[in-house]
Amino acid sequence: MAQSQIRPYLKWAGGKRQLLPEIRTRLPKDVDRRIYYEPFVGAGAVLLDLKPGRAIINDSNRQLMLTYQAVRDDVETLVALLAQHQERHSRDYYYEIRGMDRTGEFSHWTHTQQAARLIYLNKTCFNGLYRVNTQGLFNVPVGSYKRPAICEPEVLRAVSRYLRENQVELYTGDFADAVEGAGSDAFVYFDPPYHSADNTNFTGYQANGFGEGEQRRLRDLFDALTARGAKCLLSNSATDLILELYQNYHCDRIPARRNINSRPDGRGAVQEVLIRNW
Repeated sequence: MAQSQIRPYLKWAGGKRQLLPEIRTRLPKDVDRRIYYEPFVGAGAVLLDLKPGRAIINDSNRQLMLTYQAVRDDVETLVALLAQHQERHSRDYYYEIRGMDRTGEFSHWTHTQQAARLIYLNKTCFNGLYRVNTQGLFNVPVGSYKRPAICEPEVLRAVSRYLRENQVELYTGDFADAVEGAGSDAFVYFDPPYHSADNTNFTGYQANGFGEGEQRRLRDLFDALTARGAKCLLSNSATDLILELYQNYHCDRIPARRNINSRPDGRGAVQEVLIRNW
């Protein structure tokens, strides 16, 4: 299995591929001996870079987690479905597929069919954005890509083998539930929807959003895990609120670029922060 092929198969707002060098320098020295937890897994850039032997990954986005399930358990069917989407892709076809979650038929699709739909929409929608409306329906317009790479069989197969050959548990639910069993042998990486003081950051992954109350609840969980002896690393925007919430921890400001945002003026150079409890 080519290790270089084990990489994210989705675009994702806030994806960590560009920050991986900074994250690698801030890992616990014994990270390889710890159980890896990622409660906001998204596209999984950190997971697929570390490739831990034992991991518990979670996201509240059910459709996203169905893609991990399909990649792990039914990759050849997934590849075949994506090849069909690739062959049929057009503006009209995009809107036909996007509109399927407004119909009763969608609930009868297999998990792999639903996963293929999300990957197809992700690779062809405007700016690779995942956004839902207040009813939880995907509402991003089609992008203007000439030849989008919808189906990447070798990447999908490599990720599938990693997920199958290691102890990687998949969950869909609240971030606090995902780390319920984390103790002193855990390494927890938190990559929540970023805080934005002026609401320009993109947080539309779920219909209910992720506001300041959730940021405070996450800090409380960070405190609780610290008390249990778990090693925790968290990434977020370097806003006044976040720096205040985590003032008792090591906070390293990192320059980064944000390429996916619901508003053009929300993209570009930004200040992020990496927070650790050791």
